[in-house]
Amino acid sequence: MDSKQALIELGVDPTLDDDLREQLDTNGFFVVPNALTPEQCAAMCEEFDRITAEEAGSGVVMDPEPGATRLSNLFNKSEVFDPVLVLQPVLAAALYLFDDFKLHGANIRDPHSGGGNQPLHSDVPKADVEDWRLVNALICLDELRLDNGPTRIVPGSHKWPHNNTPKLNLDEAAGEKQRGDYGDQTKFPEDPLAPYPGEIHLTCPAGGMAVTNASLWHGGTDNISGDRRRMLHLTYTRRDLIQQFVQQDYLTPALYERLSPAQRYLFDVHA
Repeated sequence: MDSKQALIELGVDPTLDDDLREQLDTNGFFVVPNALTPEQCAAMCEEFDRITAEEAGSGVVMDPEPGATRLSNLFNKSEVFDPVLVLQPVLAAALYLFDDFKLHGANIRDPHSGGGNQPLHSDVPKADVEDWRLVNALICLDELRLDNGPTRIVPGSHKWPHNNTPKLNLDEAAGEKQRGDYGDQTKFPEDPLAPYPGEIHLTCPAGGMAVTNASLWHGGTDNISGDRRRMLHLTYTRRDLIQQFVQQDYLTPALYERLSPAQRYLFDVHA
């Protein structure tokens, strides 16, 4: 099996729409306004609140941060999140960029009132300008507004050197650094927390999503209003690269039985 065959077996069209492909190539992202139904969003929000209350900070979180609640290992914890696994634009974008790919990770982030500001960063390193490694779908479970911590994005920056890449996504043994030493070195900001020329603030209805080439420079902003802003991050990586959350290490019998053979291939898990 390969990724294209897996998508076909899942009933997912493997072809990315021409307009979306052009946006991904040019801007590094595209927006889909109605990826999930209101009922699916409500169920996922309720499940996120239930699980985080039960774990009370004891759950496995790959990238904890002050000022926000995060939940990782979603699919082992609840089948409520399963609908995101068959979102056609995400899977088709991963197939377009990588040919063969696998699940990289999934988490939900909920910035608290007054919190959520992040340095401008790209999620993964690159060896050169077009060394694409990750697709990140930013799935809005609540409406994303200008006052509740919208994601800021610098269109076209996926073609620049990687910037402030989180250490957990670096292979330090391979000499990878947080900042790329290729391409236009004048692009790096003096202050990664400050507004950047040309950045936009992403707004999106609940159920919408932005599908990004995760080399794109982006970051969270402060939740000024204090209103809920739960966002599910779903990432896929090239088949030859390591997962952020190694699914086989956390695989439960319930999840394995729930997955179809095609999904097991995309999760990169076995019995």
